[in-house]
Amino acid sequence: MNISTPAVRPVGSMRRLFLAMNPHGRVPVIRDGEAVVWESHAILRYLAARHGVGRFWSDDPVARAAVDGWMDWSQTALQPDFLTGVFWGFYRTPEAKRNWPAIRSALARCARDFEKLDRLLEGRSFLLGETLSLADITAGTSLYRYFELEIDRPPLPQVERWYRTLQARDAYRTHIMIPFGEFLGRLDY
Repeated sequence: MNISTPAVRPVGSMRRLFLAMNPHGRVPVIRDGEAVVWESHAILRYLAARHGVGRFWSDDPVARAAVDGWMDWSQTALQPDFLTGVFWGFYRTPEAKRNWPAIRSALARCARDFEKLDRLLEGRSFLLGETLSLADITAGTSLYRYFELEIDRPPLPQVERWYRTLQARDAYRTHIMIPFGEFLGRLDY
């Protein structure tokens, strides 16, 4: 963070500084020069527009709309089904407190979500064709945990191939494939 502050600041003051950057008081937040951007998908879109023109950000509104659609689907369907329903409901919740009907329901929704992606990936390397897009980044973040958890999964040959393709990327291994064993049965942050 590029803020001039004394070495030690009371917690309340740090919170006010953080809330000045993000009124919701949550991470992620980035500061890029004078720009402050919060919410993960807004950050991805900002970074793509600012630093990824021609690679991650198209001037073509039709191409951008396709990316946006899958990014929004990932945020409103896949991530709640997997992260909230399965990862938190199953993995992060202590065994004695697990709500098995809710977990089974979330697993069924995840299966349908990933089956959609499996059909979409038929005959293409990435979600929207032959090049990595923001859609792959947002949907692909769930794959590592999904495939590492001891849960029932339907056969997903195209998703598994796509996952291997993402695993071959240094950035994916560095930023997504982070061990999560310490979170087993732990509801706190």
